[in-house]
Amino acid sequence: MKKILFKGCGTAICTPFDENGVNLEEFAKLVEDQIQNKVDSIIVCGTTGEASTMLEEERLKTIECAVKVANGRIPIIAGTGSNNTKAVIEMNKKVEKLGVDGVLIVTPYYNKSTQEGLIRHYTEIAKNTTLPIILYNVPGRTGVNIKPETALELSKIENIVAIKEASGDLSQIAKIINLCKDNLNVYSGNDDQIVPILSIGGIGVISVLSNVRPKYTHKMCYNFFNKENEKAAKMQTDAIPLINALFSEVNPIPVKEALNIMGFNFGEPRLPLIRLSEANRIKLKKELDNLQ
Repeated sequence: MKKILFKGCGTAICTPFDENGVNLEEFAKLVEDQIQNKVDSIIVCGTTGEASTMLEEERLKTIECAVKVANGRIPIIAGTGSNNTKAVIEMNKKVEKLGVDGVLIVTPYYNKSTQEGLIRHYTEIAKNTTLPIILYNVPGRTGVNIKPETALELSKIENIVAIKEASGDLSQIAKIINLCKDNLNVYSGNDDQIVPILSIGGIGVISVLSNVRPKYTHKMCYNFFNKENEKAAKMQTDAIPLINALFSEVNPIPVKEALNIMGFNFGEPRLPLIRLSEANRIKLKKELDNLQ
């Protein structure tokens, strides 16, 4: 059985920017708030953290801040993915020194890859780090899908321990779980599929929703783990209007605005992303009020 980095709710945490770069003071506040509200892990500098528009120095400082604030209370996982295999290897070496518990590595985007290329990409990365690796499959953003048979091959590598599955394809996810069994832990990458994926053998979620409803998302998972399936299912369906509002425009535009509405100072997304439209902000505020 592969190492379990965390079970339950991992937050794909937002990054606050100001005129000086990353607002680390505000970021630290959210990390502490997340821990106090029972999240099981924090994933730093992923898609929701806007890693693609951050300088490397900013990413490292943000990851370091999360590690220091958490102080071993929950696992901190760093997003280190790139479409450049060598760049991932070098970034992994740097975050290892910061004391992270694992890395989340998205499939190569833009230049893409064949399935054999994916196997070689991740194999080379795994050979060059001691950190546990979570594969990140999000074909809607990258144009590349990790097929179940490819996941099976990668699951044979000792430090590839999990996959964040954001394909939205439950049949594919079920096949991955069937093929890989205990050799690859599966996290939902979509907030509207948390309980469905848990029900077929997933062990948690890497969540956008938990930025704003951390305790709720944690409880949803643990209701399921505690065999209170009806409660978990109701929490899933009750959350759908807020989840939809959080994806009314491209992530992380709405969730960043939601944090601002809640009193955090997370500013605006970096270009080419822009602030949430007023019409969608009104809908988001309504759904935040509705789901407590």
